[in-house]
Amino acid sequence: MKYIYTTILIIALISGCGSLPDKKTSVASVAALDELVAGRSFEIVSNWAFPLMTRGITSVANSGLLLPGSNANRIDLIGNSNYLRVKGDSVYVSLPYFGERQIGGRYGDSDVGIKVEGVPREYQVEKDVKKNSYRIEFRIKDEIESLQFFLTLFPSGKADINVNSTHRSSIRYSGTAKSLGED
Repeated sequence: MKYIYTTILIIALISGCGSLPDKKTSVASVAALDELVAGRSFEIVSNWAFPLMTRGITSVANSGLLLPGSNANRIDLIGNSNYLRVKGDSVYVSLPYFGERQIGGRYGDSDVGIKVEGVPREYQVEKDVKKNSYRIEFRIKDEIESLQFFLTLFPSGKADINVNSTHRSSIRYSGTAKSLGED
C-alpha cells in the first residue's frame, strides 16, 4: 500500500514539473496591432516609469519622497496624467520626468516633464516578425532639447517607451497602447 502512494506521489510530482505550453499570440491581436501601427492614430498611457539610477534618484528615494509602491528604479504613474499620442504625421507627448537634467531648462519653468508636440524627424517603423511586435523610432525637438523616442508595441496592448535626451538622463516607461478612436 505504501508503495502505491509513493508511486502516485512521484508521478504527480513529475507531471507537475512540466513547463507550460507557449502562449501563442492570436491572429486577431496581431492583425489589430498591424492596423493600429499602419493607421498612425494611437495613444500610449504609461503605468510605470523606470528612471536611470543615479546618485540623485537614490537620494530622493532614501528621503522618502516617493509615493507608496514606488522605489528608486520603478515609479508608479497610475493616476498621474500622461500620454504619448501619434496622430497622422504628428506626435504629442506629455510624460512626467524623474531623473537628472545635465543642462538647465527654461528660467522659472515649474513644469519639468517631457512635453513636446510636432512633426517628428526620422519616423521609422520596423516589425519584429518573431515576436509579433513593432519598434517605432523617431526624433523630435522643442525649443531647448532634442529627444529620441523608441517605442515597442506588442499584440497584448503592452507598450514600452524609451526616451533619450540631449539635456536629461534616459528614462523608460511601460504602459498600454490603444487606438485613439477607443474610449
